[in-house]
Amino acid sequence: MRNNSEVTDFILTGLSHQRGVQLFLFALFLTFYLIVLPSNILIIVTIRGDPQLNSPMYFLLANLAFLDIWYSSITAPKMLIDFFAERKIISFWGCIAQLFFLHFVGASEMFLLTVMAYDRYAAICRPLHYTNMMSRRLCIVLVLCSWLGGFVHSTIQVVLILRLPFCGPNELDNYFCDITQVLRITCANTFAEEMVMIFSSGLISVVCFVALLVSYAFLLTVLKKNSGESSNKALSTCYSHITIVIFMFGPAIYIYARPFDEYAPDKIVSVFHTVIFPLLNPIIYTFRNKEIKTAMKKVVTRFFLCKKN
Repeated sequence: MRNNSEVTDFILTGLSHQRGVQLFLFALFLTFYLIVLPSNILIIVTIRGDPQLNSPMYFLLANLAFLDIWYSSITAPKMLIDFFAERKIISFWGCIAQLFFLHFVGASEMFLLTVMAYDRYAAICRPLHYTNMMSRRLCIVLVLCSWLGGFVHSTIQVVLILRLPFCGPNELDNYFCDITQVLRITCANTFAEEMVMIFSSGLISVVCFVALLVSYAFLLTVLKKNSGESSNKALSTCYSHITIVIFMFGPAIYIYARPFDEYAPDKIVSVFHTVIFPLLNPIIYTFRNKEIKTAMKKVVTRFFLCKKN
């Protein structure tokens, strides 16, 4: 693998050059980040510590919370520090690492959401066989496959980037490194690489998104034919999953399923994709799930009682 690079670092333009706007965004995004971390940690601790939350759905939810912690930490800390930096610089290999982990964790989340849709299908349409269809061993295998799929996907992006020459321009018009900005400043014709990336990132996003929407539409049709408390609970869970799917795949399709030209809404969509989306998972899943809320209250109560004692 050969890289004729003369660029040792990249300059990030950030979100704004106005000091007042930067301070406002710093306070806002720091608040988001300080909500994302403890809330997702609380979800994991709650699910791990409550024996009543031992179903495959909660096991997958705990893994999603873990990925959200990682995903939000890839870009947020660097962005918060850069609000106070005169020149927002990231090293070449730091940029590659950020790009790798962004796609690794992001793709893993997409595949995990697909696994969660299969879990809901098994629970709703095959309830008598649910235990066998979603055994703990199978759940672990599916989660590992999601991680492996994300790793392979991200490795493809990085290999394609490292093969390209960087011979001068080093300014990235964003607050983090991503393939869409890095490809624009290479000193080579990147049409073939761009097509491969659109296929591997954009097409996967579109196919998974459409498949998930069709799956949940089918499940909603099945559930609405039935009545009762269990059906209403399943409906609420499906609506939560659909909301997360739309918020996850919508920005990804906009960013990666088109030519990598620059458009005005790009930074806004990137902020939603990397900063706001990880905040939505704990909010949506927590507020729409009574079992999680009840178990969380017990965990928080025990924590404060232990501190008093």
